[in-house]
Amino acid sequence: MKEKVLGPGPLTKVCFSVFFVLCFLQSYGQQRIIRGVVTDGINPLPDVNISLVGEESSVVSGADGTYSINANTADLIRFSRQGLKKMDIVVEDVTRYLNITMVPDVQELEEVTVVGSNRKSQQDLQREYATNKNLIKTAYGILNADTAPGNIRFLYENEINDVTICILDLVRNQFPGMRTVGNCSQGGSIFIRGIGSVQNPRSAIYDVDGMIFTDTPLWIIPSTIHRIAVLGSLNLTTTYGSLGAGGVIVINTKVAGTQKDPDTGKPYDFAKLRNNVYQNDAVTSESLAKDRPAYIKELQEAKSLEEAKSAYQRMEMVYGNSFHFALDAYTFFVDKWDDFDYADQIISENTQLFESNPLALKALAYSYESQERYEKANETYKEVFVLRPNYAQSYRDLAQSSLNLNDPRRAAGLHARYYHLITRGFIRARDSGFTKIIDREFQNVLLRNGKELDQKNSNIKKMSAEAFKGVRLVFEWNDSEAEFELELVNPENHYYLWKHSLAGSPERIMDEKLKGYSCQEYLIDDSMRGIWKVNVKYLGNKSLTPTYLKATIYQNYNTRDQSKETKVFKLRIKNLKQQLFTLSNAGTKITY
Repeated sequence: MKEKVLGPGPLTKVCFSVFFVLCFLQSYGQQRIIRGVVTDGINPLPDVNISLVGEESSVVSGADGTYSINANTADLIRFSRQGLKKMDIVVEDVTRYLNITMVPDVQELEEVTVVGSNRKSQQDLQREYATNKNLIKTAYGILNADTAPGNIRFLYENEINDVTICILDLVRNQFPGMRTVGNCSQGGSIFIRGIGSVQNPRSAIYDVDGMIFTDTPLWIIPSTIHRIAVLGSLNLTTTYGSLGAGGVIVINTKVAGTQKDPDTGKPYDFAKLRNNVYQNDAVTSESLAKDRPAYIKELQEAKSLEEAKSAYQRMEMVYGNSFHFALDAYTFFVDKWDDFDYADQIISENTQLFESNPLALKALAYSYESQERYEKANETYKEVFVLRPNYAQSYRDLAQSSLNLNDPRRAAGLHARYYHLITRGFIRARDSGFTKIIDREFQNVLLRNGKELDQKNSNIKKMSAEAFKGVRLVFEWNDSEAEFELELVNPENHYYLWKHSLAGSPERIMDEKLKGYSCQEYLIDDSMRGIWKVNVKYLGNKSLTPTYLKATIYQNYNTRDQSKETKVFKLRIKNLKQQLFTLSNAGTKITY
């Protein structure tokens, strides 16, 4: 029997009209040909098996890596070849081309700890870690002091003095017999066996949450450490090779466990707890402008509005079948000439490029929002909803759009409908990161519009006390096939990297497809004030078309002074890190 990945299930007549249901059912019954090229990132890959999961028939990529296969919306296409990592991709309503890059499949065998007949798997040790103080997490698995081939010295969080400045001071004060050289300002080293040891004059290395460092990690705040283990025996450090000849200091931080500061309840800054230093290697928007499409350059060179209109009409004969061209032209006449009438005429004359294409409609809605044309954005999101009534994202988009129109009752109603559909099982988004975003935004609606929505003052005060307050970033993208790396750089120049790709987070990509969402949020509190940088590296979308990324930046979220700004970025150049924007979490206006 053919297997279907239905993702978010069909809507029922309880909430929606028969028209929506028919749209939903029709979208799942349209068979089409999916084409593409399979490569290893450089060369085409022949003999890749491409099949629909649940069917016996399949096709094989040719010598040039090309293939074609018939598929329906919601089918699961599997790409497989011996020695390469299997890839599964859900067919969506807009899927026509899938250019796939396959990577080597490296299989890791589960490690076990063995002493005589006592045998515990890594999963067993993982379950015991919270309650067993004799366990330490290393880059090579969890080490059990009870069965280890050598003595392990431990230090626990309740033994760490809060006034300790860095790891050098901590070791100097808590581990007698170990020698520290240097200080917390200029750096230094730690010698487990003493600096004068003839047999081993080398300094220790550091294993921090599975990441190995040869330099002392001065950036770790001692109060964020959960557990420290000192591995001095050669029998304990053989897995580290020659790097571990001077011993290993293993550090498990609280981030690896609870991910929250027990004193404030706020998330730790991941970038601060990793030795990731930003190299200022992102390309500026000015540099990217040099590689813009030829038609944009010609429009920009026009000396007058009439000359620009003539240039557009001339180029429309060449590029008129692309909604990207129409959207670029629309944006140009708004930004350069402030001519909304002519820009709207361009969209109106190219309705056929947008009306049945949710990717085009979402990109257009993003542009309307960035220009604060909220009525038009709302009408556009309604069109997307008709095309995708089974997508969780459709409800969020309409709810946020209703807020932009100062209609909190409508927004609250959409949230309530979303929760109802989850309860009934019609949308499969329970327990996903997306529902957390919905929860936060519903809370924000109630906090800011409590009286109008008949909420009790006591409830509002309780929610206000629990709600996050600070800078909130929400990123959305119009194409669910888009792959990219999002980089947030904190004021101390350390970065956090989120990989949205099949290679880096295949489970997340599959979850988005099954539940129908494409957004991610980040919260920045006031624990580290200053200028933050946001960059992106675009990895493509399995076709030759651009992806539109919308960033909504909220200042003073969940307070009376809450404000927001929306910016849209057209991602088209692959494998190039580019600057998006900078912001301040000290209450100042966003800069670009």
